[in-house]
Amino acid sequence: MTSASKRTSVIWYGGDYNPEQWPEEIWDEDVRLMQQGGISLVSLGIFSWAKLEPREGEFDFGWLDRIVEKLHASGVRIDLATATASPPPWLSHNYPEVLPVTGDGVRLQVGSRQQYCPSSPVFRRLAARLVGKLAERYGHHPALELWHVGNEYGCHVSHCYCSVSADAFRDWLRARYTTIDELNASWGTAFWSQQYQSFDEVFPPSTAPTFRNPGQLLDFDRFSSDELLECYRNEVAVLRAATPDIPITTNFMGFFDRAADYWKWAKEVDVVSDDSYPDPSDPDSASLAAMTRDLMRSLRGGQPWLLMEQAPSAVNWRSINAAKRPGQMRALSYQAVARGADGILFFQWRQSVVGSEKFHSGMVPHAGTNSRVWREIEQLGAELSALGDLAGTRVEASVAIVLDWDSWWSLKQGALPAQLSYLDAVQSWYRELWRRTVTVDFVPSTGDLSAYSLVIVPSLFVASADALANLAEYAESGGNLVATYQTGITDERTHITAGGYLGRLQATLGVWVEEFAPFSGPAGQPTPSGVLRGLPSGPADATIWAEYIHAPDAEVIATFGPGALDGWPAITRRAHGDGAAWYVGTQLTGSGLRDLLDRVLGEAAVVGVLATPVDGVEAVRRAGRLFLISHRDDLVTVDGVALEGRGVHIGES
Repeated sequence: MTSASKRTSVIWYGGDYNPEQWPEEIWDEDVRLMQQGGISLVSLGIFSWAKLEPREGEFDFGWLDRIVEKLHASGVRIDLATATASPPPWLSHNYPEVLPVTGDGVRLQVGSRQQYCPSSPVFRRLAARLVGKLAERYGHHPALELWHVGNEYGCHVSHCYCSVSADAFRDWLRARYTTIDELNASWGTAFWSQQYQSFDEVFPPSTAPTFRNPGQLLDFDRFSSDELLECYRNEVAVLRAATPDIPITTNFMGFFDRAADYWKWAKEVDVVSDDSYPDPSDPDSASLAAMTRDLMRSLRGGQPWLLMEQAPSAVNWRSINAAKRPGQMRALSYQAVARGADGILFFQWRQSVVGSEKFHSGMVPHAGTNSRVWREIEQLGAELSALGDLAGTRVEASVAIVLDWDSWWSLKQGALPAQLSYLDAVQSWYRELWRRTVTVDFVPSTGDLSAYSLVIVPSLFVASADALANLAEYAESGGNLVATYQTGITDERTHITAGGYLGRLQATLGVWVEEFAPFSGPAGQPTPSGVLRGLPSGPADATIWAEYIHAPDAEVIATFGPGALDGWPAITRRAHGDGAAWYVGTQLTGSGLRDLLDRVLGEAAVVGVLATPVDGVEAVRRAGRLFLISHRDDLVTVDGVALEGRGVHIGES
């Protein structure tokens, strides 16, 4: 994570430390408790702009100097934030045009956080000035481990529709299309009399009478991701110039669907870091958290990453904030380590007593150190200190799932055949693989697939010619490819794919799709299921989606049951050498998904870490270590190893 001269073999342990919220007499106790708890790294100053620059151009670093020295003296390393995540009130008071505007035309105000327009040159100028001061003062401090730029970009303001953003959007479009004719062609503005005569006529897609232009919507999502990224780059440029050897990160937010294409963002960070808050009361939380860990590892090709934030127990922002059960925090922490994390950190160190996050749990809770939470924090710190030899090692996977933000954004638009959840489609495949202890990587649609025995492509709605060719070449070279419904529907311009749905993949799969037929029921009723025939376990559920599939050059594995599509293909297979290209024209659940994966994994010679998986227990290998992690409440035995409720075992693989 750091330069070779400073890199130590350690799994970092710590959290977001906000000393500015506390009187200085508390700081010595904090440092003492950090040593007691095994803390090795803290994120410092994330929300401290108003403290560092109380008035425009007047800087106060005295308090930060003092806490930096205390931490350094105690051996705690520092992930120093640029403090730009939450502008101080004076900024918007002096420059009200910095405040962002919603799609409904409402200008957001101070009193919360992230109250800035990502395109604002004023915000970027003042942010860069603050970053420069921090770099000058602390860039060569021996306690500095890495820079933490911003915080959770786009979490609250992912899109801005103000006049400044409108001008920036036009500039972005000029760079992308060069001429207005090219934009008109891409967006298909002949429809509904939308032809533009100049870029000056184009505005962000704010609230309108009915459906907006799909190309405009997708481009605005791309633009919004890029503008947030430019805010990040604006600060990074200052840090790179001043401290070229100090690594830089910003905290991602797992499967974030608003305005951040993490494939693009990951190229800009030195180490991926993530904030992860699975709901303790959700029975799917362990598999969803595992899926997030695998994504973070995948974003930079398997490079170790940091769990930058998680809650020691409850959060504060759900309608009901369930506490983590005893051992649950430890189990989820080990899950992150097993799946490639080189650091386990929390939000936050000491639980706040004021503000909107005062009921968000802390490593040092309101109850103090005579508490279950603190005892678990101490235990985990002691245990992680013995795992330093894992730092820098990687996790291998033979299965990949294609993940694509353009498709995710497009499937959230209106005027579609059905309102589908892209994340649910991805998670349905991941969950079953996780249950089987099969480790998964995520890949972009144009990424290198050659290392994988199996590639699954859920609903790649937006697929460029290059993406379709990449998938086709993988299958035709003997790989095992599974493509599902709503793949290859439009190109990157949102035009229907040339040659019909699936495009280049039609020949690879041996099928073509004539018409969509999503399941529908009476208004207000749950979407009903259809039935599949032909699978080993007998009739199976087909949910959400169906379509009229022709299979002129593919084996029909399963067909739709009674109803309008009775007898039509639902699952097909076309052999390619030692591999095969599968097409799944519905959403599988239960026995149907299990039957299909039994065969697909068998043909691809993919086996799980455990020969006989146990419900609620995950198994992962990392660098010669076997992690067995129970997410169950009861005692369970796995391959001769007894795991108490939410227990963890680490052994030789």
